[in-house]
Amino acid sequence: MKREILITSDGSSTIHLPDWNEQYHSKNGSINETYHVFIKSGLQQVAADKVAILEIGFGTGLNCFITYLEAQKEIDYVGVEAYPVTAEEVEKMNFIKVLKAEKEQDAFYKIHEVSWEEKQQISPHFSLTKRKQFFEDIEDENVFDLIYFDAFGARVQPQLWTEEIFLKMFNALKENGILVTYSAKGSVRRAMQAVGFTVERLPGPPGKREMLRARKITTQNP
Repeated sequence: MKREILITSDGSSTIHLPDWNEQYHSKNGSINETYHVFIKSGLQQVAADKVAILEIGFGTGLNCFITYLEAQKEIDYVGVEAYPVTAEEVEKMNFIKVLKAEKEQDAFYKIHEVSWEEKQQISPHFSLTKRKQFFEDIEDENVFDLIYFDAFGARVQPQLWTEEIFLKMFNALKENGILVTYSAKGSVRRAMQAVGFTVERLPGPPGKREMLRARKITTQNP
């Protein structure tokens, strides 16, 4: 499938798929979306000193890199991606410049250069495992504190936003674990609720009125 580089509203780049009219990130700002959806509404809501994160849709590595930049605790990061971006596409991403993260550019490139399927240390406090895997094949149970659900939208890949997939996400989370996503579709919310999630609507990132945050709560307080 053809892929093109696009500059979004906050000046940061993304990859555009013209055949689908779909992007890896929001046209209203790749970096703004990551901070709002995944950092503010996700990472900053986890109280644990060590946080295990599963990213559904590793893509350009932007969510991973910003998590690395913003983490104030130990992170064990797992990124799942069936179709990795190329080294040439990584070179065209302008995240380092827009984030003014030149001092951490080695970490950004290391995130992309380390081998797949093995846990790698990006820094003493940040480990990364990249898994080349279809989302349907995820079988983790009670492993993660937080899931970044950043799959392509339901308009183009509705099979990734079903009860079947969200049950896998529910099972992969620890008790009280959190899933955050940019989507606010009613069908997505209902699929989450159907498998046991407690779901809340939150204000969305630029260009979106709402987003969703789901929690795995299986025990009730007396």
